[in-house]
Amino acid sequence: MTPGPRNLITDVAGLAVGNAQDDDLKSGTTVLLSEDGPMTTSYAVMGGAPGTRDTDLLEPDKTVPGVDAIVLSGGSAFGLAAAQGVMDALAMQGRGFQVHSARVPIVPAAIIFDLLNNGQKGWTENPYPGLGRIALSAVTRDFTLGTAGVGTGATDAQHKGGLGSASLVLPDGTTIGALVVVNALGSATTPSGKHFWAAPFEIGSEFGGLGPDPAANLQPLPPSRKTAAMAQHGNTTIGIVATDAALDKAGCKRLATAAHDGFARALVPAHTPYDGDLIFASSTARRGPPAEDIMPLLGHFASVCMARAIARAIWEATPRADDGLPTFRQERGQN
Repeated sequence: MTPGPRNLITDVAGLAVGNAQDDDLKSGTTVLLSEDGPMTTSYAVMGGAPGTRDTDLLEPDKTVPGVDAIVLSGGSAFGLAAAQGVMDALAMQGRGFQVHSARVPIVPAAIIFDLLNNGQKGWTENPYPGLGRIALSAVTRDFTLGTAGVGTGATDAQHKGGLGSASLVLPDGTTIGALVVVNALGSATTPSGKHFWAAPFEIGSEFGGLGPDPAANLQPLPPSRKTAAMAQHGNTTIGIVATDAALDKAGCKRLATAAHDGFARALVPAHTPYDGDLIFASSTARRGPPAEDIMPLLGHFASVCMARAIARAIWEATPRADDGLPTFRQERGQN
């Protein structure tokens, strides 16, 4: 197995990603667009504090067959308005779920809390619908990781967070990818601060090639620099896994659930009461069903992609003025 040519979720054919951010706001929005029309999608939440829009539609027993785009946004509950900007723009393009003569774009969304990161949050008009429209207009197959889009103001317990992505091409030709913003209560790095929890799943040197932490046995977690600088409640990691294998909504639900293993492998702790940890899972169905020997492992491969994407988000973060926490590479003298 190898990453796709970009090592991004857009290695799944039919997908494009757009970022928009405001560096003064220290926040932003990221949009995943299905270029082929509605894609089958479900989701799974394992954190205690999610913020979402239109996720009930994604349950396998609900009628809506697919979604046009998915929005990941900063701004806490204010950021859910980014999906309205995307929805309005898609409606202008004639996209959406048809109900007689009406079309309604389906754009589920999830948000992170980034309101305490030293950004200028005293707006008089909610900036997120505009950020959503800009992100949609910027969709491409090659996009920036780290301090970009929804990752602009993200943090984990010890370092500046960010936007991450990774992909895998499986032995039967199926492609699977992950997109994630890391804004966790927990840490993507081990207690030494020099290695990633996701190191056993790294391919090549996609997040530095630092290898696993050599420390033996269970190590106590260091105090959270994020909690000291901001607040214990300012968290959430949200992401998307996608595949070109044909899956129904129940299959996507299972894929999203299994992909949460990637959170647990790459963030310690994960799924806390103060995280809104959520994963969307989508199928573009560009290929048929996965091979018989691949099907039961699809969730495992999704979780591997997710763990790698989480580490890449931290690795690719870059410093900005007034950051509350350092980047991982800044501490290593590499920024």
